[in-house]
Amino acid sequence: MSKVILISQFPLPFSGIGSWTTLYGNYFESGHRQIDHIICPEPEKRFDAIQYGIVKSGIFSKINEKMQYFRVGFVNKLESMISNDEKCVIQIIDSFHLAGHVHRMLQKKGIRHNCHIQFFYHGFAPFWRSGLTPDFYREIDEIVLLTNDSYKAHLNHYINFPFKVSVLYNGVDVNRFRPLSPEKKSELKSEFGVSGKKVFLWCSNNRPKKGLHVVLEAWKNIHREHKDAMLFVVGAEKANPESGVKYFGRIPNKELAKYYQVADCYLFPTLCQEGFGMSLVEALNCGCHCIASHQGGVPEVLQYGKLGKLIDRPNFASEWEKAISDYLTGKEPAITLEKPMYSMQDWNEGMDRIVLSAKQAIS
Repeated sequence: MSKVILISQFPLPFSGIGSWTTLYGNYFESGHRQIDHIICPEPEKRFDAIQYGIVKSGIFSKINEKMQYFRVGFVNKLESMISNDEKCVIQIIDSFHLAGHVHRMLQKKGIRHNCHIQFFYHGFAPFWRSGLTPDFYREIDEIVLLTNDSYKAHLNHYINFPFKVSVLYNGVDVNRFRPLSPEKKSELKSEFGVSGKKVFLWCSNNRPKKGLHVVLEAWKNIHREHKDAMLFVVGAEKANPESGVKYFGRIPNKELAKYYQVADCYLFPTLCQEGFGMSLVEALNCGCHCIASHQGGVPEVLQYGKLGKLIDRPNFASEWEKAISDYLTGKEPAITLEKPMYSMQDWNEGMDRIVLSAKQAIS
């Protein structure tokens, strides 16, 4: 009988905002039981029916992490949880160095052949642009990516890419992120003080790669021509007064849905290769027309333009100005989902399939 161990450098459940921590939280709370153990720092509370291996955090581990070494406590805890005659599936998230140290520990213990290491990668582009180190070929058994396009990017970049590959789309709670009826939407707009206006939304943390500055440059001209348009900015503080722009700062994740639901159009001007774009999927499921950068995993998420407008030159404010203007004037027809997509239920079922397949590989 194989057991499955998840190694998380964040406590689970995680009280902060995070896409994959939210997904795992829903997975366990929904009663899925393909994962038996979690190795992580002490959480505020624990999931029921899950066995924990708690790793104490401290100055030493933080220094090691900053120096790009591994947290020794995670590997030691894993070693203490595995007996020599057990078969194990081990899930590691985004930490390449940790994967290497786990592999070497299992080799030293003489049980590497009994274990299947799954590496979950939440970026898009190949993680080591200069080339994959030879050791990494032998350190993991499977890589789980967010999109098929990410897989193609890896396959085209490396001369050798011999891993088993799985693709698992992110998912959202479609019972919470859902469209409102026209009447309810009108009521919500009234609550926000934007009755009769077209509302555009940007939602992220305000780093240059998230592209807010490009949208704000485009918005200056948009609002001169379209006084009935408003831009809501969630996740950034107001820097300077801007006509037709309202800032909301950071909003708790549990309150985000109403900001998507009041919006008519969602702007996703990422200037980096996003792995997936969780907020984009939240907006889609709330009934927003989406305008997004043609970057990273975004085109696949929007089905290459079937589910939204893709901007080929996202660094150019004029491109966003045109796309927004075309939407406001009806030249670009609104695109909205006919039914929910990218649900947490789909993610949960996909995770179950990936784990069961790994168990079969070592049975």
